[in-house]
Amino acid sequence: MSVLHLLGTAGDGGAETYFVDLVAALQRGGPPQAAVIRPHASRETALKAAGVPVRTLRFGGPPDILTRPAAAGYGRVQGARLMVAWMSRAARHTPRGPWTRIGRLGGYYNLKYYRGFDELVANTEDIAEWIVTQGWPASRVRYIPNFAAAPPDAAPVDRASLTTPADAPLLLAMGRLHDSKAHDVTLRALVDLPGAWLWIAGVGPLEAKLMAMAQALGVDQRVRFLGWRRDPSALYRAADICVFPSRYEPLGNVVIQAWAHGLPVIAAASQGPGSLIEDGRDGLLVPIDDPGALANGVRLLLEEPSLRAEFRARGLARVEAEFSRAAVVAQWRTLFSDYGAA
Repeated sequence: MSVLHLLGTAGDGGAETYFVDLVAALQRGGPPQAAVIRPHASRETALKAAGVPVRTLRFGGPPDILTRPAAAGYGRVQGARLMVAWMSRAARHTPRGPWTRIGRLGGYYNLKYYRGFDELVANTEDIAEWIVTQGWPASRVRYIPNFAAAPPDAAPVDRASLTTPADAPLLLAMGRLHDSKAHDVTLRALVDLPGAWLWIAGVGPLEAKLMAMAQALGVDQRVRFLGWRRDPSALYRAADICVFPSRYEPLGNVVIQAWAHGLPVIAAASQGPGSLIEDGRDGLLVPIDDPGALANGVRLLLEEPSLRAEFRARGLARVEAEFSRAAVVAQWRTLFSDYGAA
C-alpha cells in the first residue's frame, strides 16, 4: 500500500520545493510514496533520485478530461491507500476510488475543490481554524506545519562569485518576483541603507519591473537578482539578515528556513509571519508596505550583534521544538496510520 501525492502546478516556488522535500522525507522509512505531477524535469529527477515513482500528467483547465482517470489508473498501479492533493488544481483532478482523499492546504483556498475529501491538512493553525469557519467538520481538519532543515555541510556562497563585497552587510530576500512578496518594499528600504547589499532569489513576472525600479532608485549596483536557485542553504549561510516583507503570506516558510540556518529575520506582519514570529524575541515584525520601518529594523540588527545572536539562538530552538523534519514527518505518519496506510 502506498501514498500518492498529486501536484498540479508547474512553477518554481516555496510550495513546490517543499513538496519534493516532504515526499522525499516520507519515502525514507515508509510507507511507500508515489507522485503525480505536472511535467517539470528537475522536479521529476529529484523525486526519482529519492526513490519516489513519478508519473507526469497535464493537470489542465476545465476541458482536461484525461488527468483524473489517468491519476486513478496510476493510483491502482501503485496500490494507493491514500491520495494527497497539494493545492486546488491537484484537488480538482484527484479521483474518487478505493482510497482516502486528503487535501493539503498552504493557503485560504476555495474549499469547493475539496468536496468529498476525507480530511484536510493545514500547514498553519490559522488556516486550520479558517477551514472550520467555512463549515468543514473540525474532526476532519488537522494542523501539520512545514519542516525546515539546514544541511550541516552546506558552505556559504562565495560572495565574490556574485560581485558582492565580503565585508558589506548582506540582506537576503527569497520568494517569487510577484507583487505579494513585496520585493519593491525591500528595494525602497535599500535606499536608506547605503552600505548594505541585497540578494533577491526567485523568478516571476515582475523581474523586469523590479530591475528597472532598482535602477531608478539608484540601488542597482548593490542588488543581485539571482533567479531560481537550487542552493538555498548556501544563500542563507552567506547572508547577514533575511528580509521578508510579504504583503500576503499564509505561512512564511522562508522564516522557518532562515531560523534553521541561524539567520536573523525581519518580516512584515502579514498573516503567516505575524503568527510565527514573536516580535523582538526571535525576529522583528514591521508594518506591511513600510520601507522606512524595514530599513530601521535592518539598522537595529546591524548595530546590535547581541540581538542578532539572540534571534539566531531562539530561531534554532523554535525549529528544533516545532519545525524539525523528524517532528513533522512523525505527524504525517500518524495521519497515514489513522487511515490504514502505515
